[in-house]
Amino acid sequence: MYDVPRPQVSPPPHRWRLLSIVLAVAALLLAPPAIAGASAPGQLAGSASAPTDGWHQAPTTLPTPWTDQVSPTNALPEYPRPQLTRSAWQSLNGLWQFAGASAGEAPPVGTNLAEQILVPYPTESSLSGIKRHEDYMWYRRTVQVPRSWHVDKGQRLVLNFGAVDYKTTVWVNGHQVGQHTGGYGAFSVDATDALTKSGPQEIIVGVEDRADATWQPVGKQRQVPDRGIFYTGASGIWQSVWMEPVSAQHVTGLDMTPDIDTNTLALTARTAGAGGQAVQVVVRDGKKVVSHTLGVANKKVTVKIPNAKLWSPDKPFLYDVQVTVLSGKKKVDQIGSYVGMREIGTAKGKDGKLRITLNHKITFLLSTLDQGYWPDGIYTAPTDEALKFDIAQTKALGFNTIRKHIKVEPDRWYYHADKLGMMVWQDMPAMKTGGEPPPDARTQFESELREMVDQHHSWTSVIGWIPFNEGWGEWNKSDTGRIANEVKSWDPSRLVNAHSGVNCCASHGDSGQGDVLDWHAYTGPAQNSPDAKRVAIDGEHGGYGLEVDDHMWFGEGHAYQMAKDPAELTSLYVGNQKDVLTSAQRCGISGSVYTQTTDVEHEVNGFYTYDRQIKKLDFGQVKAVNDSIIRGADGSGEPPPDTGPGTPGLAGVHAYTFDENAGSTAADGVGNANATLTGVDWAPGVHASAVHFAGAGEGDTGASLVKTEGSYSVSAWAKLDEAGGGFQTVVSQDGGDHSAFFLQYSGQDQRWAMSFVGLRALSPEKPEVGRWYHLTGVRDAKAGTLALYVDGKKVASESACTAPASTGHTVIGRGQFGGNKVDYLHGAADDVRVFDRALSDAEVAQLATR
Repeated sequence: MYDVPRPQVSPPPHRWRLLSIVLAVAALLLAPPAIAGASAPGQLAGSASAPTDGWHQAPTTLPTPWTDQVSPTNALPEYPRPQLTRSAWQSLNGLWQFAGASAGEAPPVGTNLAEQILVPYPTESSLSGIKRHEDYMWYRRTVQVPRSWHVDKGQRLVLNFGAVDYKTTVWVNGHQVGQHTGGYGAFSVDATDALTKSGPQEIIVGVEDRADATWQPVGKQRQVPDRGIFYTGASGIWQSVWMEPVSAQHVTGLDMTPDIDTNTLALTARTAGAGGQAVQVVVRDGKKVVSHTLGVANKKVTVKIPNAKLWSPDKPFLYDVQVTVLSGKKKVDQIGSYVGMREIGTAKGKDGKLRITLNHKITFLLSTLDQGYWPDGIYTAPTDEALKFDIAQTKALGFNTIRKHIKVEPDRWYYHADKLGMMVWQDMPAMKTGGEPPPDARTQFESELREMVDQHHSWTSVIGWIPFNEGWGEWNKSDTGRIANEVKSWDPSRLVNAHSGVNCCASHGDSGQGDVLDWHAYTGPAQNSPDAKRVAIDGEHGGYGLEVDDHMWFGEGHAYQMAKDPAELTSLYVGNQKDVLTSAQRCGISGSVYTQTTDVEHEVNGFYTYDRQIKKLDFGQVKAVNDSIIRGADGSGEPPPDTGPGTPGLAGVHAYTFDENAGSTAADGVGNANATLTGVDWAPGVHASAVHFAGAGEGDTGASLVKTEGSYSVSAWAKLDEAGGGFQTVVSQDGGDHSAFFLQYSGQDQRWAMSFVGLRALSPEKPEVGRWYHLTGVRDAKAGTLALYVDGKKVASESACTAPASTGHTVIGRGQFGGNKVDYLHGAADDVRVFDRALSDAEVAQLATR
């Protein structure tokens, strides 16, 4: 059932139609009753929808292998809620009437709408047939309630919505029956009291979605997508809609938390109706009953599961769970569900560093960044097979984890992750970037975060929550820490990653809270280390790209680093992942997240093209290196290199005082590596003369003066002529593709910095133009740090447990990146010194006064 073949070029439409029929029949025959739809598949509702005459898919730029399988009669027909199934239900996916609307407009009760839309595909998608955004919109259709449901004899009729973006109001026969705010949460409305006694029942759904024109959580959605990291919006109904009959006393949700130490399952059956009902919980291993427990609704029931079989990526075993609500001895509701027994936590490895554990065994969480976008359905996968495909292919590549990036998926996505054995970091969809959200938006964000945690608490695959990403929508560090602690109080059974990419971008800084310290580094990987109470992970790295003709959304694309062909892309990936293993062994990271599963719009850094038609790397080599990481990152650790004591004193091993005040050579006053000066002039210095750079010059020492894989220090007096948005390097060492280190002015941050590519120790203040500063960068290999000192005082220190070796020349006045000479200094340098050891705080302070 889960052996998903690699998609190839789409076969002719008639073959897709035949395949869709075969898949639908197979799903009905193979789905286990307690998990995939209870005892009956439900009735498709196409016949109750608007006529299909005149409807058609809108053209799509990039059809996927499943695009042609989608039609009004088979729009995601599977049971939408695998952890709470009932035998009687009816899908309301299919054609609805549709119209754009205006704010404050009255619902079009009894009025036919001009267009048709295929639900549940968002309005902007090709599969919807609309392919445009509306700030306000109407959906309308009629349904017949089956007589066998006995809604007129005490049963209730509930309408269920997987997700609607963003503000939703539902009317039945002209009566408002419910509202919901939030684009990612499921909700239900009771339509019973609005029903007529017979005949068709009219359903109208009104939606407002102004996306990034507001502060509502939007993830990567934008009304006007850019050719960068923000994409096409997904408005309106974008997850399945269905109706079902229920008793007045019925289960609305299950909270399930496994405890492998006690072989028990804590289960709470949340119910509607009068409280105090008895509930019966039966757990099965296949056909075998392993436990039978009685309890009370809305209260925790401790269910024993003797000798529990554990869930893991290698063996994703799931127990079937059946919950029955009793009124006296009468059964009033019965639902099917399932659960996996597993632990996620932390423990110290043999190297003493805190690591992530799965089932009390140190386990490296090797992850991809998965954004869940589709060229035909935008936010909504065209079919259930497509929804499963990305997870199955990620597993086949050797990954054991997915970071679901600032999006929440339909329930069936998590079901497939549970079944396939894929762990999941679950992001909260972010508010828009830029500016600071107002108080009401913050309150709503936290409300939707709580909804996400509550609704996804019982998925076995979800092992951690991530409230914030790179500071997007963050308003202050204190509240970020508070929110992390609140999420932990809501769900103590999982890890809380307060802030993915806390070192990056718009972040307000590290709150110190949560279970995880998460850095982003492109191309990386990150080299952060755990602290006393938090594990460390690389939350994003990689991002190597390749353009594939005829398989790009815009006809061209970008990435953090481009490759010329699949062989080079594979080589870059393998080398980068080997560095992940080094970072795991030496730095102590417990997981990594490679960007990304598939291309998305303008981003071309996926394993697959956006249309899922083309593999872009050698998947055999990808899996081999991935397997080696999971095997090797076992917490045993690797000691830092022994760099020796180095040369004592403050003279350094090389020194350039620039006292010549003329000529094209700067003498090395300690060693024998004189610097050749080009494109420079002379100027007054701190002590005598100094060399002045006008944005094009350099001083090339002709040798590699620093063993960059070990400990070293570099100091200089520096003065800027300008301090804008450009980078300016005082001292660096060429490393082939890019400098091994940069003692520099970071234009992006407008601060002094001691930098590696993707990592900067930054001064707290912007430097003044025309003022001399004493700068010292210290790399301590034993401590695993990179530090910056300004005027003798340490102003920043970052974790940098590894560093690449380099054999290029040490250079004054410029850097190197992408194989090119870059970041030329606009200013002057004096008294540049190189040390073959890490200077102490006291030594740097003394050096700055000389």
